[in-house]
Amino acid sequence: GLDAALSAIASRCTVPVTVGVDLPSRPAEAIEGIAYFTVSELLQNVSKHSGAGSASVEVWRSGERLLIQVSDDGRGGARMDGGTGMSGLAERLGAVDGLFVLTSPVGGPTTVVAELPWRDRGGDGAGVAKRL
Repeated sequence: GLDAALSAIASRCTVPVTVGVDLPSRPAEAIEGIAYFTVSELLQNVSKHSGAGSASVEVWRSGERLLIQVSDDGRGGARMDGGTGMSGLAERLGAVDGLFVLTSPVGGPTTVVAELPWRDRGGDGAGVAKRL
């Protein structure tokens, strides 16, 4: 599931990352995949650009939405128009009726909140862990 997959991503980040996943069940495969990709890209940005000493990933369900928050205590200054990374993530989430909110004042910290529609997983979910 997402908890194990995101913990694995976090272990490869160049700064310590705490991961908290509070989900009553697994979301649909497509939503889970987008969540995984989003966190992976955001933690790569933390490693490459933030100068952070620590970061956190929180994932939870609120109503019919899956929420993801990735924060770091780095230098801030991340922008949506600074390249294709952040804007590309926002477009990917927007394509599935999701939202992407970046807060990153110069001097830090940086927080990204990503919101995806909750879709229940069909079937037993077999085989998903192989892709994550």
